Amino acid sequence: MARHDFIYLASQSPRRRQLLGQIGVRHELLLADADEDAEALEATRAGELPRAYVERVTRAKLQAARERLRRRGLPLAPILCADTTVALGRRILGKPADAADAVATLTALSGRSHRVLTAVAVFDGRRTSLAVNDSHVKFAPLPREVITAYVDSGEPFGKAGAYAIQSSLAGWIERIAGSYSGIMGLPLYETTQLLRRAGLRV
Repeated sequence: MARHDFIYLASQSPRRRQLLGQIGVRHELLLADADEDAEALEATRAGELPRAYVERVTRAKLQAARERLRRRGLPLAPILCADTTVALGRRILGKPADAADAVATLTALSGRSHRVLTAVAVFDGRRTSLAVNDSHVKFAPLPREVITAYVDSGEPFGKAGAYAIQSSLAGWIERIAGSYSGIMGLPLYETTQLLRRAGLRV
């Protein structure tokens, strides 16, 4: 198996970059071209369950990144993609469309447990390996003024479930069960195993 000392990260998330840095993985960004509709890959399908959704979206992101690498003629190295979704029962809570949507999402999560599923996939040049982390988060009841102030801060936008675990809203999280890094957007245990399998030197 070929050995590599860096990977391509096909994600705009600064949190994923931070988490890869935390485990010492050197990476270069492989972001979508201006004419690619990256957001369209995250569209939900009627009746699709959260785990099936997050696996499908991650595989679609990886396929787009593989084509991007080939099109640009870049040096070969493993490609990593990930996607995170928040699920309340069978309901998928994606990135809020606007302030009202963010308020409605956080109101739905208030005082309840929900799941955060992050799929991570790595293509090593020959095959794709994928893993899913399924963690649980329980919010205390969120006062209306807390929700309003959080939405006004702009933090919920661009985030599944309209919140970030590492934000000020963390003060209202009663408990988590699972992977903190997975809830942030890149489960480090699963990621490390996939990268080692792909021949990465860390």
